[in-house]
Amino acid sequence: MPVLAATATTETTMIGVLILALALVTLGYALGCWLWPFGACRKCHGTGKRRSPFGKAFGLCRRCHGDGRRLRVGRRIINSLREIHGKGTR
Repeated sequence: MPVLAATATTETTMIGVLILALALVTLGYALGCWLWPFGACRKCHGTGKRRSPFGKAFGLCRRCHGDGRRLRVGRRIINSLREIHGKGTR
């Protein structure tokens, strides 16, 4: 006679482990966004310069305005949550 209860608990255990892993990854990304809020600009690869298509001349990158950095998506979410919380507590 097969025992079906053991199979059902294994599936629930796997779902629990998956939820725990997802929570750990999310918290790790949030911590990374809090510690290192900026990443390299994708357009200029962090140099802040863009090259002209026909010569050796270059100008400032339009996306990052020559800074070479961009605000990470997770940090933008953190900033908007802080702003919403600040407006609600005042």
